[in-house]
Amino acid sequence: MPTPVTIMGRTSSITNAFVNGVIPAIPPSESDVKEGLGVLGMNEKTICCCYCGDKSSEWDHFRPLIVDRRATGYISEIQNLVPSCGKCNQSKGNKHWKSWMTGTAKQSPKSRNIGDLDLRIRKLEAFELWREPTVVDFVNALGSELWESYWDTWQRLLESMKEAQNLSSEIRAKLSDAHN
Repeated sequence: MPTPVTIMGRTSSITNAFVNGVIPAIPPSESDVKEGLGVLGMNEKTICCCYCGDKSSEWDHFRPLIVDRRATGYISEIQNLVPSCGKCNQSKGNKHWKSWMTGTAKQSPKSRNIGDLDLRIRKLEAFELWREPTVVDFVNALGSELWESYWDTWQRLLESMKEAQNLSSEIRAKLSDAHN
C-alpha cells in the first residue's frame, strides 16, 4: 500500500523552489563544457555519472545550493555542475560530495561498491580546483530588508502549509469514518 502523502512532506521542495527561483544560472559555452568534462576525464561521447560511472541523466550541483534550509551562495554555472545519474544526485542531496561518496548513504558509491572510487575521487578533486566557483552574498547584493522579506514570505508559506496539513488530517479522518 502506498504511504499517504502529507503536505508538510513537501517543505524541502518549497525551500528548493525559493532558492532556485532566485539564483543566477550562467549558461556555459561549448568550450567550457568540453574543458570541464576533460577535467573529469570525459568528453561528449564518454559522458557518464562522475560519481558512479552509470549513464548520466542530469547535472548535479557539485557544491550544494542549499544547506540548513538557506542559500549557500553557489549558483548554477559550469564550475558547479557535474554529470550525474538520478540515483546519485538524489542520494547526494545537499551533502558535501566527498563525504557522501565515501559515506554509508543508501545509494552512495561506497555503499554500492563502485570499484574505481579512488580514481573518481581524484578526478572530482581536480574538478574542485579547476575553476573558482561564484559565491553570491545575497544580503550584500540585495540588502537585508529585501532578502529577509523574501524569507519571511517563505516562512508564511510554510505556516500556511502547516495549517493546510492540519485541515487535511481532519478531512482525511472524517472521510475514513464516513467510509467505514
